[in-house]
Amino acid sequence: MHNVAKSDNWTEELAQFLRTQPGVQAVRINASARTISVATLGAVDVGQLEAALAQTLAAVEESLGTKARKQAGFTLKQDGAVTEMAAPSCETAPAFWKWRDVKWPELEPAVDPHGEHESEWCELAMFASVCAVFGLAGFSLDRMGVGPAWLHAGLYAIALIAGGWDAAVDSWKNITKERKVDIHFLMLAVAVGAVCVGAWAEAVLLLFLFSSSGAMEEFAMDRTNREVNALLKSAPKKATLLVPGGGEREVPVEEIGIGDHLLVKPGEAFAADGTVFKGKSASDESALTGEAVPVEKGVGDGVFSGTINLWGAVEFQVTRLPGESTLQKIIRLIKTAQKLRAPSERFTDKFGGTYTLAVLGACAVMFFVWWLGFKLPAFENVGDAKSAFYRAMTLLVVTSPCALVLSIPSAILAAIAWGAKHGVLFRGGAAIEKLADINVVAMDKTGTLTTGELAVVGYESFPPGRETEIMELAFAMEANSQHPLARAIVRDARARGVKELGLEEFQSITGQGISGRMGGAQVMLGRRELLEKGPLAEWARKLPAAPAELAEVWVVGKDVIGRVLLRDEIRAESKGVLAELKRLKITTVMLTGDRRQTAESVAVELGLDEVRAGLTPEQKVEAIQEFKKHGKKIAMVGDGVNDAPCLAASDVSVAMGARGSDAALEQAEVILMDDRIENFLSAFRLSKRAKAIILQNLVISLGVVVLMAVAAIFGIIPLAVGVAAHEGSTVVVCLNSLRLLFGKNQ
Repeated sequence: MHNVAKSDNWTEELAQFLRTQPGVQAVRINASARTISVATLGAVDVGQLEAALAQTLAAVEESLGTKARKQAGFTLKQDGAVTEMAAPSCETAPAFWKWRDVKWPELEPAVDPHGEHESEWCELAMFASVCAVFGLAGFSLDRMGVGPAWLHAGLYAIALIAGGWDAAVDSWKNITKERKVDIHFLMLAVAVGAVCVGAWAEAVLLLFLFSSSGAMEEFAMDRTNREVNALLKSAPKKATLLVPGGGEREVPVEEIGIGDHLLVKPGEAFAADGTVFKGKSASDESALTGEAVPVEKGVGDGVFSGTINLWGAVEFQVTRLPGESTLQKIIRLIKTAQKLRAPSERFTDKFGGTYTLAVLGACAVMFFVWWLGFKLPAFENVGDAKSAFYRAMTLLVVTSPCALVLSIPSAILAAIAWGAKHGVLFRGGAAIEKLADINVVAMDKTGTLTTGELAVVGYESFPPGRETEIMELAFAMEANSQHPLARAIVRDARARGVKELGLEEFQSITGQGISGRMGGAQVMLGRRELLEKGPLAEWARKLPAAPAELAEVWVVGKDVIGRVLLRDEIRAESKGVLAELKRLKITTVMLTGDRRQTAESVAVELGLDEVRAGLTPEQKVEAIQEFKKHGKKIAMVGDGVNDAPCLAASDVSVAMGARGSDAALEQAEVILMDDRIENFLSAFRLSKRAKAIILQNLVISLGVVVLMAVAAIFGIIPLAVGVAAHEGSTVVVCLNSLRLLFGKNQ
């Protein structure tokens, strides 16, 4: 049963990929050889295609060994480990397909539960410390003239080996396996060159600062991973299964199936997403949402995998397999997010490779210019006149792109980590950068600006004065139902202390309501149509209509008729969020399929700038595209299946995490956990801060390079100053990015 569920999921993921990628017609995966090919028709954005494919494989990789299940509308072929899925097309279309191989995405774990990152930065810090101690000892003895020359050289040599060890290991791997040189090789080359011209102290300083900045970078990564590590640690490994007929047994979470009944005792974690059917408690959902306040849980309430049951024993029914729980989705999103690069980050990656080769070439050219053109000594320093080689080494140091390469990824990873801890999930760096540029926010009404949970606003009886009887009848008939209307009526009745009456011969009237007997008389509850089809039809047509913004449920008793009026509750935080967006000069728009009167009533109460009501999903997409045609950058916030198309059409797609449909979550680049609309503001402020810090990092790194390069060309600075300035800028960039982890963004 569980394998079937898994295979359904992974083939659905592939189908969703084909649906949402324009120009992609088919996907062919060889799970054993770890190769993947896609068939395209027309021009496609290869970068975007690879990023989307990485997201898809992150969700399906563990299940690729299971048998594939055909998806409606798609053709499926499976031969051993090779699976090919194609989108609907005409018979001649495959002849025009262009097949291209795509590199299998290597998705490293987003978090490291075994502490490898911690040990790595500790090891680098130890090497840097050894380099500093022996370097200072050699420098001090050399300056004081204490001891023989070989002692000074020996101390310097130990310092150089310690400071350059990690760079040497990485350089060897890159040269032998990938046939490329990188920053590590440049640093080693400069250090060797400095030793060749007798600048032992400068060489030690270079490698000390380089190893220190490497330790700082790994420390930043460790801090980032620690913020997310709680998610993996909170994933339960065992669950208590309630056996039919009585009894319970402990089983691994992998054996849990949809519909199973599980028992969770106080202090234990919920092993899967589900719905409570017995018991009452509260859960700690801070690992998912960042909210420290416990969330009350009773019959009918949803629970989430990895959250902690605080005080009461609770029995719940599994609604999602552990592998597809909210927690696991979050973990997959973070794994993918840390590997998906922001546009500016991809630019610096491409720029970095070309830049490194350009620097090497420029330094070589300048060596000959100084030597042959300005007649400086080639390798030997004469008095205050530095050799051409010494100057070339100085130029090589100050122009190496260490800080530039770290400037963007360090900020992006820190922002993703802060968001994950505080209930905002970014699916990659692109979302962080794009969100900072929006000037229009479009929002769905139900489930986004409102809670999606109805609340009773009043009771009416005809004739007036018998509202209490209407309350009692409504409570009695809805007491055992889990319909949203019923939950609202029961919740309100219990809050008012309404007497609970007994109901006999309870039965459902499909699509209309329910009926039963009370005190020998028939009673009914349901839609207005229920009255208009019976003996009271003529009289019922004269009953007043409900206000546009309200829903109604009619109640018929022995000698009384009345109705319950309900309204979708507006989120308490919505008004404040919209007011703050307006203060930030961001236009707010409601896109909803609800009636105009209902939508405008909510819009007036919340202070929205614009309302577009009665829209189909296609019309919502047209509205998004209209804003984009006018040069607007638009973010769409939604939660339902009907919101998925306009989420895909927007510049930045944002989904409500708890209520959000799978379709909406699949399209979303930003997910607000626990449906906290105020987290949108946190996400926006975080993106603004991240973009500002990225800009600061680029200015710092490039500014230092330009300033020091000019100084090196004119021979103004010694090698030691160039080393300190260059490596110092790398440390500053890392520290600047770490500020994102500790900011409040509220």
